[in-house]
Parts: sequence; structure tokens; C-alpha cells
Amino acid sequence: MENLIRDLEVISAANEVTCEVKVSPENATGKSRKLYIESYGCQMNFSDSEIVASILAKEGFDTTSDVEKADLIFLNTCSIREKAEQTVRNRLNHVNGLKKKKPELLVGVLGCMAERLKSKLLEEEKIVDLIAGPDAYRDLPQLIAQVDDGAKAVNTFLSREETYADISPVRLNSNGVTAFISIMRGCDNMCSFCVVPFTRGRERSRDPHSIVDEAEALFAQGYREVTLLGQNVDSYKWSAEENNKARMEKMAVGATINFAQLLEMVANVSPDLRVRFSTSHPKDITDEVLHTMARYENICNYIHLPVQSGNSRILELMNRGYSREWYLDKIKSIREILGDDCGISSDMITGFCTETEEEHRETLTLMDEVEYDFSYMFFYSERPGTLAAKKFKDDIDLEVKKRRLQEIINKQNEHSLKRNQLDVGKTFKVLIEGNSKRSKAQMQGRNSANKVVVFEAPGRKKGEYVDVKITACTGGTLLGQIV
Repeated sequence: MENLIRDLEVISAANEVTCEVKVSPENATGKSRKLYIESYGCQMNFSDSEIVASILAKEGFDTTSDVEKADLIFLNTCSIREKAEQTVRNRLNHVNGLKKKKPELLVGVLGCMAERLKSKLLEEEKIVDLIAGPDAYRDLPQLIAQVDDGAKAVNTFLSREETYADISPVRLNSNGVTAFISIMRGCDNMCSFCVVPFTRGRERSRDPHSIVDEAEALFAQGYREVTLLGQNVDSYKWSAEENNKARMEKMAVGATINFAQLLEMVANVSPDLRVRFSTSHPKDITDEVLHTMARYENICNYIHLPVQSGNSRILELMNRGYSREWYLDKIKSIREILGDDCGISSDMITGFCTETEEEHRETLTLMDEVEYDFSYMFFYSERPGTLAAKKFKDDIDLEVKKRRLQEIINKQNEHSLKRNQLDVGKTFKVLIEGNSKRSKAQMQGRNSANKVVVFEAPGRKKGEYVDVKITACTGGTLLGQIV
């Protein structure tokens, strides 16, 4: 279908937003109904779609990659920026055009946008049949049954316990090599610009044994890399209940597990299973985590550490819990413990409320000090209901925001190229993830620092580790040959 959005990265003309979109794959096992899921935004949403597919597979649904073949269409949505919500609204208008041709088609909205706009979408605009928030996916069979009976259905209850620990996700859009494992849900940080605490609820950590079990099962199925997911993985903390104590003692771990200990438990599944994690919060990542990374070769030498701004006053307005100086001290610890080859990436927001030109330049100078390998960069988009929307005026002109953003993008492009040029001549262990996007004659994978490496690999296949010597680079890719 011409309008089908496939696995791609959408970047607006002003570069203000990067919105990844993934579509459910074809999985025809003869079940009576077909489910089409389109997932927007962050890795947590993609992971949640795999949970949804697993729940509905037991209810008689196959997945399809063709929206026109679907009996049930779900858009798993993101509310982090206005642009993301508008993208979903445009998509809903298209989907409702399909419904006019196929009246029995069911349309549902899942995820953060469902949580934030439930009454507006369901009652005022009447453009969906079903709405389910991030903690309500177990209830989907009942909600679908309500719609089948002619009623609208909604569940946006936020749970303090739900982690979906017992559900084995159906791996959507999988390359068979890399997979996500959700280790916790929700967020207790009240960053003033962010809707996540309101759309995903309070933090709760998943049983570490279920996480290790999932990693072991993935490794047995041929996967060779897992990414541990959480809004703030460094806040992971799980306390054993009575019925888990025997197993805890057998595994020689304490009654309370923190993130550093969980990392070690997953790393010990196999030295051939790479472990990544996302996202870390600068105020919470500990030297214990860094030393654990240093001890295990299979814990990837890469940290995503969002700074958001290089100015301490703006960071305080954002309620980030650290200053510019504190953040730079943490970067210093990372370099000292993990070395200069450790990949570091960031998120940055420009044009936050009351930001001056001088404060904007402090973000640029912080970038010069850190020299990130890559970053996700945006201009500030006020989100209704957030602390910033309630307390501060969004007083920076849009054109100023866009100009400042472009300066940040230009700076990051310089640093990405510089960091990649430092890798030319070095040899890295690379996990092959599949064919290069540009040529089937070449393979691609990532090194430990999360950099994409493209190379010729005759006779090699996905899931193998190879040593690749870097011979050239662009700002976004390393090019090399197997040695």
C-alpha cells in the first residue's frame, strides 16, 4: 500500500523532531482476525506493542503488515511533543477513511496519547472505538468484546503494580538478533517539560528473575543482544518477597536488587549475549553501574545520558535535579572508568521558557566539552498538564527556537564526524544485524559504542560476531573491512 508507513525515521523539515514509526509484521497462522499495530515514539512503545501482540495472539488475532487487511487497527501513540500527536491525528484521519469502506473495522488508540486525550478522542471527536492506556493492555480482550457488542470501550487506569512480567512478548519487526526487555515502568521524576509521569504513572520495577529468564530464552532462540528498557533505568530497585527468597539465595544475590546488580545478572546469562540499556538519568547513574560495565566485556560501552540544557538555571527550571557542573563531573567519571572510547549520546531541548542567548550558548559550550557521539535534539514544545505549562510562559519565538536548534544540530554534526574520524584505523568487535540499508552486498552491525558499522562480509550471517577494521567514516556511519 502506497501510504503504509514502514520501519523508518521521520524528520521534520525544521529537524525539530525525530519520530520513529514501526508497523506490525505479517504473521499468518490461520487465526480468524487480523491485527495491525502502528507504533510511534520511544523504544518503550515498541516494547509495549510486542506485549499487546502477545495478549491478542491468545485471543485469535494474527498480525498483518497491510492496514487494508486488518480487522483491528491499533495506533500505539506518543505524547512527548506536539508534532508526535499531530502525526497520529493525521494517521487517524486516514484510518477512518478505511473504516468508511469497511464499517466492521475496529480502531483503537493505545499508549501515552490515549492516556492524555481519552475523553477528547472517544467522546468529542468520536474517531476511535477503543482507548487503552499503557497499564491496561491485559484488559484488551474485554475492551474488544465491548466494541464487538456495539459499545465504545476505554481503560486508562494507571497501576502501581503492573509490569507485564509474566507475558512473553511477540517480537515485532525483529531482526532475530536484537531485542528489548522492559525492566520497569513509569517515572517518578517530575521534569517540568515532560508528560511521562502523567501518562505512564509511578515507577515500579519488574522481578529480576523474570528479566533474566527472558534474556535466557532470547539467547536460546538465537538473539545475541538485549536492551534493558526503562524511563530511568538507574532507579531500578526490586525487593524480594518471601516466595522469592530461596531463588535469591541460590543465585547468590541480596534481598534488594539495584540496577548495577541487575546488569551483572543479565551479563552472566552468556558472554556471547550483549547487554545495552536505556535511558539513564544523570542524577541517578552511579559509579557502581560504571564499574559493573567495566568488568564485563559483553555490557556495551555506551551510555545515553540526556543533558537537556547546558545552563544550570534552565536545568533548575526543568527540575532536572543537577547542575551543569554536576553533569560534567559525571561525564568525567564515565571517561575515567570506561575510557574515551565509551559512546555517549544525549537529548537536548532548546528554546525552553525564558532561555536567553547566553544560556543557549552554554549548551553549545557544554557540547564542546563533552563531544557527544550523537544526540536527539528538539526545540521546546509545551505539553498541556505539565509543570512547565502550569508555571512558566512559553515565551521564546518559534523562529528563535528553530535557529537555536539548527545551531545545536550543526554543532552535533561536527562532533559526530570528529568522534567517528577518531575510530578510523581501529578494529572493533561488531555484531552483524543484517544487510546494509543501501546495499545487499554489504552487512551492517554495531560496535560496543553503539555506532553503525558497514562492511562486506561474504559467507557471514546475522547474529555472528566479526572483527572489523575501520577504513573510513561519515558523520553517522563507520565503514570497514573484516580482519
